[in-house]
Amino acid sequence: MAENLPGAFRGLWQAIAGRKSIRSLGLFLALIGPGIITSNVDNDAGGITTYSLAGSEYGLTLLWTLIPITVALIIIQEMCARMGVVSGKGLSDLIRERFGARITFYLMIVLFLTNLGNTISEFAGVAASLEIFGISKYLSVPVSAAIVWWLVVKGNYKSVEKVFLFACVFYLSYVVSGFMGKPKWDEIGASFLSPSIHFETGWLTMAVGVIGTTIAPWMQFYLQSSVVDKGLKAEDYPVTRMDVIFGSVTVNVVAFFIILLCAVTLFANGVHIQNAKDAALALAPLAGEYCAWLFAIGLLNASLFAASILPISTAYTICEAFGWESSLNRKFLEAPQFYGLYSLMVFLGAGIILLPDMPLITIMFYSQVINGAILPVILVFMLILINDRRIMGAYANGTVMNVLAWLTVAILAGLSLAMIGFAVFS
Repeated sequence: MAENLPGAFRGLWQAIAGRKSIRSLGLFLALIGPGIITSNVDNDAGGITTYSLAGSEYGLTLLWTLIPITVALIIIQEMCARMGVVSGKGLSDLIRERFGARITFYLMIVLFLTNLGNTISEFAGVAASLEIFGISKYLSVPVSAAIVWWLVVKGNYKSVEKVFLFACVFYLSYVVSGFMGKPKWDEIGASFLSPSIHFETGWLTMAVGVIGTTIAPWMQFYLQSSVVDKGLKAEDYPVTRMDVIFGSVTVNVVAFFIILLCAVTLFANGVHIQNAKDAALALAPLAGEYCAWLFAIGLLNASLFAASILPISTAYTICEAFGWESSLNRKFLEAPQFYGLYSLMVFLGAGIILLPDMPLITIMFYSQVINGAILPVILVFMLILINDRRIMGAYANGTVMNVLAWLTVAILAGLSLAMIGFAVFS
């Protein structure tokens, strides 16, 4: 349009257009947060362990699954964000209103126990990452628990969100370490062009674990609650959707580089590991000491990040389900149940790590598998709610979105049943 204007007005138009672009960028930066934070925090200690095991045990054979996982994550997260901006209510709040208190009560018990297992795995990640640098878990875990508790209890939504967004930047350490592994890109391309499925218990369990750590049930509750707590409305939906898409892509880029790095170094050299700490230590002679340090620093950041978010998610979910005050913008005395649950999750998760002879790898890995197994149940609730026009009005799912969403649920449920079937009958 500017080229058709007289010269005297062309510069004015470009200046106005520039201001509009700056204003649009400012609006985007002001409204983003829930989608990016929710997605990236799921690359936590359990997730990094699962991706490390996937690469070290099965090489590049699971890389191709990240493409459909990314698409599924965008579909699921977009529906959650849309419900949040339109209804102004969290997911557990809507479930209680639509399905009743009894179903909600049992669902909350399952989610509490699953999230507790995930929180334990985060503090296990803190302990493991700092043990690489010679710091005992009896020092690192209590100090970390105190830091994440203080951050949330003494802050508000805006201050906490800024810290979390800054933490997302540190995931770049995995991208850098991936390149330091000197991968053969032609082999990686071939793994995408010729995807394969292995019908055996180990591979299927790992596939469900990768799905469970990338699309976890708690994410849907946290995303919708944080959208509501941030005060986003239906008119903010376009920017919120972009936030969700960007977060869904970046989280799987990080997962890609973790699997890739462990495949081209550990798997290629026949190195077997039990957790992400083993992966970091094993990388030193194979990819260099700096690569191992970057991997360890990424694990520490991810563990601290998730150790803050998972208890918040649990507090949001349970308090909304029972009608209690739930907001990071409230003080402790204004929302005692919310901050009480948050404190319980933080200090219980940290305390269990300090017990002797805890099977941490079992807790970390199978918490991700449980995530994958119960995810289809949560998605069924979501799909019923997103199609309820009394809640969503014109923002309810269309035909194409419903087909994609129900197909996603069917595939995830089929994978979970296949995993259980092979485990029982093999």
